[in-house]
Amino acid sequence: MFKVQNTVLAEEIATTKFACDLPKCKGACCVVGDAGAPVSKEEIPVLHKAYRLLKEELRLESTEVAEREGVVIGSKKAGYEVACVNGAECIFVKYDENDISYCAIQKAYYEGRFNWEKPLSCHLFPVRLKRIADFDYANYEYVDRLCSAACTKGEKEGIYLAEFLKKPLIRRYGKEWYNEFLAACNYIREQEEK
Repeated sequence: MFKVQNTVLAEEIATTKFACDLPKCKGACCVVGDAGAPVSKEEIPVLHKAYRLLKEELRLESTEVAEREGVVIGSKKAGYEVACVNGAECIFVKYDENDISYCAIQKAYYEGRFNWEKPLSCHLFPVRLKRIADFDYANYEYVDRLCSAACTKGEKEGIYLAEFLKKPLIRRYGKEWYNEFLAACNYIREQEEK
């Protein structure tokens, strides 16, 4: 573990090579699992707004779940998550012609139709944050069937997870934090090579 300001991070975040390979994994992180993406209380109104915008574009199964169970499920005590179809597939998932899943919110963002890219937990995956007291604890959540292709691609292209997640980490913590974090990652890698 290493610390950057008020964030405690697993060393694997500094040392793992990782770069998503959508043609190989087919967006499995959006459709495989036993729960929806964790979301903060502050993200809930934005997700409701996204649902209202995208409802007509989503799959029937997704809108049925959203109308029956809500866009976000959970509680303050248990935590909140995006609702899922059959307990696994995010309600905002759509598929392209190659059967690759993608986020309808992110697509709308890239098209300039929505001003928010996607939930932070999705943007940061495979890093998961847990808030305890005044600290964020960041862990690398490697799931072989989801991440093996990304690790292979990261290794081949020499891309570290820390750099791959630059945009969402800056989104969460800011540029100053990210620069300090990157310096710490480089130090850890240098020590590992000795």
